[in-house]
Amino acid sequence: MHDESDLLDRQALRRVPGLSTELEDITEVEYRQVRLERVVLVGVWTSGTLEDAERSLGELARLAETAGSVICDGLIQRRDKPDPATYIGAGKVRELRDVVVAVGADTVICDGELTPGQLRRLEELVKVKVVDRTWLILDIFAQHARSREGKAQVSLAQMQYLLPRLRGWGESLSRQTGGRVAGGQGIGSRGPGETKIETDRRRVRESISRLRREIAHMSTARHTMRSQRRRNRVPSVVLAGYTNSGKSSLLNRLTGAGVLVEDALFATLDPTVRRASTPSGRAFTLADTVGFVRHLPHQLVEAFRSTLEEVSDADLILHVVDGSDDAPEGQIAAVREVLAEIGATQVPEVLVVNKADIADPVVVARLLGREPHAVVVSAATGTGLEDLLAAIEVDLPSPTESVDALLPYDRGDLVARIHEEGRDVAVEYTSDGAHVRATVGEQLAAEVAGASAAGSGADDLAGAGESE
Repeated sequence: MHDESDLLDRQALRRVPGLSTELEDITEVEYRQVRLERVVLVGVWTSGTLEDAERSLGELARLAETAGSVICDGLIQRRDKPDPATYIGAGKVRELRDVVVAVGADTVICDGELTPGQLRRLEELVKVKVVDRTWLILDIFAQHARSREGKAQVSLAQMQYLLPRLRGWGESLSRQTGGRVAGGQGIGSRGPGETKIETDRRRVRESISRLRREIAHMSTARHTMRSQRRRNRVPSVVLAGYTNSGKSSLLNRLTGAGVLVEDALFATLDPTVRRASTPSGRAFTLADTVGFVRHLPHQLVEAFRSTLEEVSDADLILHVVDGSDDAPEGQIAAVREVLAEIGATQVPEVLVVNKADIADPVVVARLLGREPHAVVVSAATGTGLEDLLAAIEVDLPSPTESVDALLPYDRGDLVARIHEEGRDVAVEYTSDGAHVRATVGEQLAAEVAGASAAGSGADDLAGAGESE
């Protein structure tokens, strides 16, 4: 009996409560129906707890809302693995179709990446548009991209996703013909030619090649700026974390950058780099990056690789997590999975538990117990920012070269950089120049040595001229 009930439980489409975002006021509903798609969400629960499955579908609902949709219903089916033909099984597709008709939905969004075959078959059976999680995220990125590089990166990811999913029906699959029908080219021009779908695929491949060239060209400027910062040895700190964890708010707090802050997923796509300093005056750059999410499409990671290099090339990662989330450990794991994919696991990391003003103290205490190198802050109120800056100062790469040199007065730029980048700085101004003692980086130490030697050489020449 127990086995039979378990089987029924596994086969059932389980409704997830609290996901509907339909409005009560009928006039507003009618207004929004014109502008927004009405969607039914569907998930397959293959592992973990029911809470995990419902949390995943809840996140899908937030993604759909961000894309501008009204959620009509959310359904979960428990099974060992998604059905290879229709994702949820042929029998359950009929039930899904009934729900779609009952709520008047025009789109079904699946909580996973569907194969081209699953997508096509499911669409044929439910008779409305079917979208998977990957395409939904790509759609949100397309809405939020602002810069030329960001738009090109999103377009590339969309093209890579679409290429294996191009399909045609009826006349689309007819062959191009030769002879008079083909413009009078005559003998030698007839034959099967390309099908419509082959033409589409060729055009998509050409677009992918063009976008890759454009992105490579645009990333040259980013590489140049990054190389300049490396040459000047300004340490780089990067904000990374789950989408909507408060990275942009934290950047604004620490640097006054004035970056757009919005309570929406993926509000920031284009990286912003600003200058900041530690309590002792050490300068560093702070970069805001695109937010991550569970099952971030690999097409996006690949397309945004040039942008994400800011993370892998950084001296320190501030991993921002939303302390008010009921399961932040899942967010942390998802972010670290992407960090591993882009080769950033060797970069030192400080976990920044944000939104302390609205977080559950029990959840915060649990995170601090599991993460030894963590700081609790609130970007909204400014709480904990002093502790965060202190942690940044400790973890920034320390200068190791000692300098003791007399710099001529016309090299005030070097003295300023020593104050900015060095440690234990002591400057004594004499009639001959600025006598500096400090610990600095290797590059700056070489420049100081060169300027000091050049100054001594000039003094020697001046002395020789006077003696004559």
